[in-house]
Amino acid sequence: MIKLNCDMGESFGAWKMGLDEEIMPLVDMSNIACGFHASDPVTMDKTVKLAYENGVTIGAHPGYPDLVGFGRRNLKCSNDEIKKMIIYQIGALEAICKTNNAKITYVKPHGALYNTMMSDSEVFEAIAKAIATYDKKLNLMILSSSKNKQYTKIAENLGIKLLFEVFADRSYMDDGSLMPRSMPNAVLGSSDEVLERLDFLIKEGAIKAHTGKKLELKVDCICVHGDNSHALSIVKAMRKYLDKI
Repeated sequence: MIKLNCDMGESFGAWKMGLDEEIMPLVDMSNIACGFHASDPVTMDKTVKLAYENGVTIGAHPGYPDLVGFGRRNLKCSNDEIKKMIIYQIGALEAICKTNNAKITYVKPHGALYNTMMSDSEVFEAIAKAIATYDKKLNLMILSSSKNKQYTKIAENLGIKLLFEVFADRSYMDDGSLMPRSMPNAVLGSSDEVLERLDFLIKEGAIKAHTGKKLELKVDCICVHGDNSHALSIVKAMRKYLDKI
């Protein structure tokens, strides 16, 4: 069964992001920010507690050290720096989890780091090595794409497993990559659009690019962004649909 995941815990200090309390009970997996692109120790603790109380699987959501840019700007980092940043952020979230009798089961990079990972196999390998070094039991969540076989081979050689995801609320390019947020209609804003995509995915095992091209993709989970202004209504609609399957 396809799992529903959402980015969580992305508030920071007095700055509020997302509707975690309302969305958490509706999802299966929570990608929890680790303090680099968003969040802080208190927010991380609250989010872990919320996930644990709702029986939601916890994943680390590490990003570039870019609070101002919300982790959506590319930073020039060496592969070794990326590896150490991933380990640092997983460790921070695991410490919070440990104090709440919870545990991390997977890692999903955030924003620009996620996109760079999918376009640069060396960055992907650096992230995979970080996870393998830290704990081979942790899965790595990546964008399902034409690189599935290539990236699976790298992961298998390092002794870790991958989770393949598609996005409910993002438009796709013909090559299977996500449409840049700078382009018009990059983010889907209505429940009807998202449910149409979900229905096609379930029935056809594929999604449609913005041109209408059919993209056949392996899928373990589907993501909706918590900072989407219509996130709550979209997640409610998706949960209702998935529960009927």
